[in-house]
Amino acid sequence: MKTLNNNPKPYAWVPSLYLGEALPFSAVMLISVIMFKELGLSDGQITLYTGWLGLPWVIKPIWSPLIDNLKTKRWWIVSMQFLMGIALALVAFTLPTAFWLQGSLAIFMLIAFASATHDISADGFYIIGLPEKDQELYVGVRNTFYRIGMVIGQGGLVLLAGFLQERMKETGALDFSLFTFHFSLQSVVASWMVVFVIIGVLMFLLGLYHAFILPRVETSLHDRFNLMEQMQEFVQTLKVFITKPHIISALCFILLFRLPEGLLTKIVPLFLTRSTAEGGLGMSDVDFGFIYGTLGVIGLLLGGIIGGWVVSKWGLKKCLWPLVLCITLPDIVYVYLSYFPTDSLWLVGTCVCIEQIGYGLGFAAYTLYLVTFSRGERSTAVFSICTAGQYLGGVMIPGMVSGLISENIGYQSFFWLVMAFCLVTFTVTAFVKIENPK
Repeated sequence: MKTLNNNPKPYAWVPSLYLGEALPFSAVMLISVIMFKELGLSDGQITLYTGWLGLPWVIKPIWSPLIDNLKTKRWWIVSMQFLMGIALALVAFTLPTAFWLQGSLAIFMLIAFASATHDISADGFYIIGLPEKDQELYVGVRNTFYRIGMVIGQGGLVLLAGFLQERMKETGALDFSLFTFHFSLQSVVASWMVVFVIIGVLMFLLGLYHAFILPRVETSLHDRFNLMEQMQEFVQTLKVFITKPHIISALCFILLFRLPEGLLTKIVPLFLTRSTAEGGLGMSDVDFGFIYGTLGVIGLLLGGIIGGWVVSKWGLKKCLWPLVLCITLPDIVYVYLSYFPTDSLWLVGTCVCIEQIGYGLGFAAYTLYLVTFSRGERSTAVFSICTAGQYLGGVMIPGMVSGLISENIGYQSFFWLVMAFCLVTFTVTAFVKIENPK
């Protein structure tokens, strides 16, 4: 690929690029969970609908060749950020309508496809836009700002929604005089309208910023795209993947390692914010945004940093089992909270941080395994298949069914079931093969 010499300093665009990667993901997969709960959907409906929204991140390897062969990655990044900015703002204007559920889900799916496309482009741009030494230098920066984006999304903006709702209950509704609602619904709808307008504006401003600041490091490949060639490439990549050594144990590990966390991901926010009469902790949006959306994400980031350092120092083979215990055993905190509900933010925050730090520790080992498994021929394409597989088996499918399960057996039994599924994680870990570094 032909490159151009126009390179602003990486610190001018790497942080903002990964901030722009996190915001739409948090809106579609995390903020929507809390919003749909407050708009009256059941756990089963919420997890099923938002689970389907994860499909684009599973199948994104299918259209990644399109990104490589049409336009430039810079063009895709800027275009998707503008598109997502407009679409996120449009979510706000569907909420006061009679078709708010169908409309918001349709727009969320559009945002999900645009976000998955943006992820492909941003990760590819990071590789071609930075020298190898800078890629290593800025990997911590990109991960940190991705987590900051998650804090802004599921922390700050959920907290804002809660603050607006409390404010409107005290002083009256915000001025949305074009619409008429029952007051209890108005405060909820109006607050989420404001939140999604803010996210949309942030994404649009990021697109505008990147239109000027992103370096021009590639030229368009004459808009050439041959479907048959790309299908042959995909088949070859798939062949490389399935002929990897120990593919059966590796595939089980990729698909099932995160199963317990996949079940927890969507249910924990619902458990924390459902009323005590419904078996939850009755946490307000303000408290949830601070405890789970902010402290929890910081704990996840801290665990990931420590996990990466531990694995780099002692190697994956030695560290695997200790880190597996870190990602599974702390899940017991939700069993405790379901049996001994409390309004102590200090206690709930401690439990959430313990679980999220453990998740970060274990996920660091899991990610390194995917990297080492993908090395060799067509490593980038093989890695994309691995990440799609881990999202399918460890996030999407368990997330879709988690609400239906929790509705039928209750939160207490659900969290015990999660602990039982930790045995699946132990089993696939016992059979996976970790090669000694050469």
